[in-house]
Amino acid sequence: MKSYSVRAHSSAEEFPRSEHLATRIAEVAVDPVPVPAAVTDMIVNRLIDNAAVAAAAVLRRPVTTARRQAQAHPYAPGATVFGLPGGQRFSPEWAAWANAVAVRELDFHDTFLAAEYSHPGDNIPPILAVAQHAGRSGAELVRGLATGYEIQIDLVRGICLHEHKIDHVAHLGPSAAAGIGTLLGLDAETIYQAVGQALHTTTATRQSRKGEISSWKAFAPAFAGKAAIEAVDRAMRGEGAPAPIWEGADGVIARLLGGFEAEYRVPLPGPGEAKRAILDSYTKEHSAEYQSQAPIDLARRMRSRLGDLDAIESIVLRTSHHTHVVIGSGSGDPQKYDPTASRETLDHSVPYIFAVALQDGGWHHERSYAPDRARRPDTVALWRKISTVEDPEWTRRYHSTDPAEKAFGCRAEITLRGGEAISDELAVADAHPLGARPFGRAQYIEKFRTLTEDVLDPAEQDRFLAAAERAPELRAGELDQLTFTVSPDVLDRAPATGQGIFA
Repeated sequence: MKSYSVRAHSSAEEFPRSEHLATRIAEVAVDPVPVPAAVTDMIVNRLIDNAAVAAAAVLRRPVTTARRQAQAHPYAPGATVFGLPGGQRFSPEWAAWANAVAVRELDFHDTFLAAEYSHPGDNIPPILAVAQHAGRSGAELVRGLATGYEIQIDLVRGICLHEHKIDHVAHLGPSAAAGIGTLLGLDAETIYQAVGQALHTTTATRQSRKGEISSWKAFAPAFAGKAAIEAVDRAMRGEGAPAPIWEGADGVIARLLGGFEAEYRVPLPGPGEAKRAILDSYTKEHSAEYQSQAPIDLARRMRSRLGDLDAIESIVLRTSHHTHVVIGSGSGDPQKYDPTASRETLDHSVPYIFAVALQDGGWHHERSYAPDRARRPDTVALWRKISTVEDPEWTRRYHSTDPAEKAFGCRAEITLRGGEAISDELAVADAHPLGARPFGRAQYIEKFRTLTEDVLDPAEQDRFLAAAERAPELRAGELDQLTFTVSPDVLDRAPATGQGIFA
């Protein structure tokens, strides 16, 4: 990997195009380096993972809204939409929109955490939609996805957005645009312009993940993917982008991030170096924000040692700065202790998550968020006994570049009435590559079958899994197999939504 210095430049400074970060990204995107077998295998895993969580969410209101919006935009050749028959095709940007909302709704797919947060599986819906529309092959899709994952994860390693309250999808727009560029075999100049446009149109504040968290949390990455497709389309027609988009005097760094005093170090593969970043990401066993994965497993482990939970006086979770201020009591959000809060807010409340996991000895993507579950008096009482504090050692481990040290967990210190103390800690989730039960292909398939059990017919489950495992070998025009069809009687259970602008 090559490490590039990225900083703001005044208008008077000489700053050649060859040194722009968008140029570096475009150079990675056009590099014809082969995709390693391990990367290809992991891409197949993530295709399965995305479909699993999308199927589990297919009847939820935001997903239904997005699907109905896409249905108002039929198009040929077009792309498929999760849940609808594969023969129905829709404009690729709207198909990507609907599929990305379905993938993101339950906060249940893959993650990468470093200087910034990310769900790099959000790259799959826009890149796949364009691949279907353009009649590309499975091998071309794999190349595009390897680029999308690489660029997003490398930006996440180097540029912190949340410090300046910019939402993490600002790294997704450029990565999806770069991945589409690789998929279509575009030249570096076109990708450069598309990356710049995609970034410019997808920078927004983090209020979508703060306070009263709404359904926009699921729509935000879908919007970034849709914007990336549109940016590539414009760039292919010869339209340019603001430049230099990151480093300009009024660019993203100068005005939205660290300003003229900041310097970021962004790692990117050198010429001829394989794009392997997807191997550093990890998926979720539980439908909850990634930094609560290890606490769920820790609560499950501690449950048998506690006996009567009513005897708990207090629980303190010692954890990293990120966990404390984003999903912990350090956020200052009273909604994180509100029994009437939305599912999206509860998903970002580690005190709530730890309380329910401790009581139930596990986690369920629907039952654990049910309104009657959140409002149970014994749950509310336990929940409000839980707080988080930042521990410098956990913060150091969170930022460590050594995989053996890097940690996303916490230490739980439980005090019982009478003063007895019980404590335990867990650095990484059980499903993490270094966890107690790392996810492999068998676990991805098991997750798919579990989440689709009441949604897809067994024959459709089998058909999709067979297609996904063959994805790298699918011929041009066969990528429509990488969707699933839900029977009409199941889709008819989707909630009613209001009438919008689109018919």
